[in-house]
Amino acid sequence: MKREEKALAPYAGYDVLAKWDTPSFDDVTRDALSRRLNEVPARRFFSHEEFALLTAVVERLAPSFPALPASLIALWIDDRLHRNIGEGFRSEGAPPMQEAWRIGLAAIDGEARRKFATAFAALAPDGRDATLRAAQAGETDAALWRGLDPASFFADALLKTVAGLVYAHPSAWSDIGFGGPASPRGYVRLGFDARDPWEAKARR
Repeated sequence: MKREEKALAPYAGYDVLAKWDTPSFDDVTRDALSRRLNEVPARRFFSHEEFALLTAVVERLAPSFPALPASLIALWIDDRLHRNIGEGFRSEGAPPMQEAWRIGLAAIDGEARRKFATAFAALAPDGRDATLRAAQAGETDAALWRGLDPASFFADALLKTVAGLVYAHPSAWSDIGFGGPASPRGYVRLGFDARDPWEAKARR
């Protein structure tokens, strides 16, 4: 990110973790945050090659924060898949979650090889983005996807999971000025453009 872009960040300098010992967080919240900040799962589901591919995909989908590298997001996804933790449902005709992720990632790599004659992880950012946009739009080789809908996989599995994991992390909360769950203090001023006194104040 360029220096001038950082200067324009509306919540530059705000750190949600500065509230650690305030009434904004209780012991349950602090325990959840401690685990989120300190526990790093081992890679157990994906192969080394699959994990490198997933990390390369996450790098293009997720904003970059110092405490939240793409490899950590990829490990959290790997952990969910290892434990087979999903939403409890899937679209009609879609394969089981673990199978869908393997098919989808392999298909993204296949699309990169078809378009650019090289692996996705070896592409420059523009090539990676073009490959992911093709999957998002469904402009793909159906044979690579083995019956999996590429647009659905991109939106409902890949992007939704990555975004959900990123914005469950305090680094992302600080970036958007979110005060966290605020338990037990709670939020009071809930109207449009309203802000409790202890919330982050955007720079003008």
